[in-house]
Amino acid sequence: DGFINKFVLCKSCKNPETVVNVKDGDIFLDCKACGQHTHPDLRHKLSGFILKNAPKKGKKDKSNKKAERRARREAERNGTAGSDDDANGHPSPGESGSDKGDDDGDVGNDAGSDDELTRRINAEARELNEIKEKEVEWSVDMSEEAIKARAQALPDDLKQTLVINEAAEDDEGGPSHYDDLGNWIQEQAKKEGSVTKLKDVDVYLKAKDLGIEAKHRTLVVLAQTLFDDKVVAQKQVEGRASLLQKMTSNGDKHEKAFLGGLERFVGVDHPNLIPTISAILLQVYENEIVSEDQLKAWGQKASKKYVDISTSRKVRKQAETFLTWLEEAESDDEEEEESD
Repeated sequence: DGFINKFVLCKSCKNPETVVNVKDGDIFLDCKACGQHTHPDLRHKLSGFILKNAPKKGKKDKSNKKAERRARREAERNGTAGSDDDANGHPSPGESGSDKGDDDGDVGNDAGSDDELTRRINAEARELNEIKEKEVEWSVDMSEEAIKARAQALPDDLKQTLVINEAAEDDEGGPSHYDDLGNWIQEQAKKEGSVTKLKDVDVYLKAKDLGIEAKHRTLVVLAQTLFDDKVVAQKQVEGRASLLQKMTSNGDKHEKAFLGGLERFVGVDHPNLIPTISAILLQVYENEIVSEDQLKAWGQKASKKYVDISTSRKVRKQAETFLTWLEEAESDDEEEEESD
C-alpha cells in the first residue's frame, strides 16, 4: 500500500495513471489523467533505487545544451545564425554527432529499458514490503545529520515555527554574523581599491570563521557585496563562479537566496543597474550558479521578500529578455530531441 500511494497513485486525483520520469537527479510523477506533476520523497529507499537505475535515453546533457545555445546566440550576434557550416565549410559541431543514434533501434531499446525499470521497481517494492520489523533500540541519534532529518519530517507549520525561531536567534544581540561578513567584504574592497581584487578563498574562509558558510542567507550578503557597477562589463559573476557554485550547491533555498540578493543589489543598492538584470542572469545561468528551474520559477512571480513589491516587478520586467530567451532555448532543445 505504501508503494502504491507514493509511486503509483496521483497525489491530486488519486488515479493510478502516473508515469515515472527521471531528470537531473530528480524524480517526476506525471499524471496522464489530470496532468498534475508531483515529486516523491527522495529519502525513500525506492527513490534511490529508481535514480540509480534510471534508463539512459541518450539525450544531450545540460552542458551540451548550454554550449549549443551559446553558439547560436553568438551566431545571431555575428549574423550567421542561418548557416549550418563554419567558416571552412565544415558542418558545425554537433551536426554529425552521435545524439541521433540508430534510426531502427532507439525506440525499441528505450521501451525495453522502461519495461525493465518497471519490473525492477516492482521487485524492489515487494522486497521492501517483506522486510520484517527489527528489534527496536531505544536510543536517540544526536548527530547533526540525524537532527536535520528529524526536522524535515516535522509538519510544515512546525517547521515554519522553527525557521522563525532560528532567524530570531541569529538576529539576537545586535549586528549578526551576516552583517559582519558584509562589512568585512566592504572594508577589504576599500583597502584593495576594488571588490574584484578580493580573493574567493578569503571570502569563504571569513564566512567559515563566522560559522555561516553553509547558511542560505550568506548568499544574500554575497550577491550584494561581491559586485559593483561594472558587474556586466567585467563579467564579475563569471569571475566568482567557483565560489558561488560551491555556496549555492547546498540546495534550492541557497539558490533562491542568491537571486533575492541580486534583486536587492540592482533594485535597492544600484537601481541604475536594473536594466542590466538580464545580462547578469545570463552570467548566473551560463556559469551554473542557479539552476534553470529556479530561474524560471523566480521569473514567474514578483515577491516582497527581499525588496518592495513595486521594485520586484520592475526587476522582473527588465529580466523578461533573459526569461524569454530561456523559454525559447528550452523549446528549441525539446524540438531537436524529438526530431532525433
